[in-house]
Amino acid sequence: MPNLTASIPHQLSRAEVKRRIQEQVSTLRQQKGVPISNLQETWTGDAMAFSVSSMGQVISGHLTIDDHAVHVDVALPWFLSMLSGVVKQRIEHQGRHLLGGPAKDK
Repeated sequence: MPNLTASIPHQLSRAEVKRRIQEQVSTLRQQKGVPISNLQETWTGDAMAFSVSSMGQVISGHLTIDDHAVHVDVALPWFLSMLSGVVKQRIEHQGRHLLGGPAKDK
C-alpha cells in the first residue's frame, strides 16, 4: 500500500495538540452520516497509531507530535491511493484548522 505523508505546523504545546486531536477523534466517533466507521486509536506518549474504515476500505497510519509540527503517515489501500492528492490536501487543511490559534478555554 502506498503511504501518504504530511506535516502540519503548529505553535502550541504538545499537550494542547494532543488534547485537540483526542477531542477531534471523539467528535468523529459521535457524528452521524460521516463515511467512516470502526475508528481505533492507540496512544504511546506523543504518538498515535490509528485505523479507520471508509468506503469499504481500511486505512491505517500513525502520527507523531513534536514541538513544532504533527507528522502524519497514512497507508492508503490501492483504491483510495488514486485519491491521495485530495486526501493529503484535506488532512493538511483540517490539521491547520484544528491546530491554529491559541489554546481553547474550557
